[in-house]
Amino acid sequence: MTLEDRINEALKEAMKAKDEATKRGLREIKAQILLAKTDGSGNVINEEREVQILQKMAKQRRESLSIYVEQNRNDLAEKEREELSVIEKFLPKQLDAEELTVILQALIAEVGASSPKDMGKVMGAATKQLAGKADGKLVSEIVKQLLK
Repeated sequence: MTLEDRINEALKEAMKAKDEATKRGLREIKAQILLAKTDGSGNVINEEREVQILQKMAKQRRESLSIYVEQNRNDLAEKEREELSVIEKFLPKQLDAEELTVILQALIAEVGASSPKDMGKVMGAATKQLAGKADGKLVSEIVKQLLK
């Protein structure tokens, strides 16, 4: 079952349950997938592209959430939290810092990195290997610590 099919099924369930927050989040995901399909770039929407779309949406929600919390806009912050929780249900399980550190240590040894100058090599390999499984910002922070 594709992501789009899962979204449609979840949307039907949310409509039956009259869950406005979930409906709003699912409709936003559906809209982003539709935009990606019709953007004229000819990109095929495969599972990898779907994950990228969801990651981008989650990142946008996190950034907006932090701004709203900072400005004491709890009404808007709550909407962002609700949408973020819906988006995260469809993302693959994210690796935690410990699992990520182990993987990155092996990757550093594999590419032969030894100093902060080699961070680009490590990040390039990590981006390919960990696509959709970890936040790029967290990966970058851990790589910096490991290459000190």
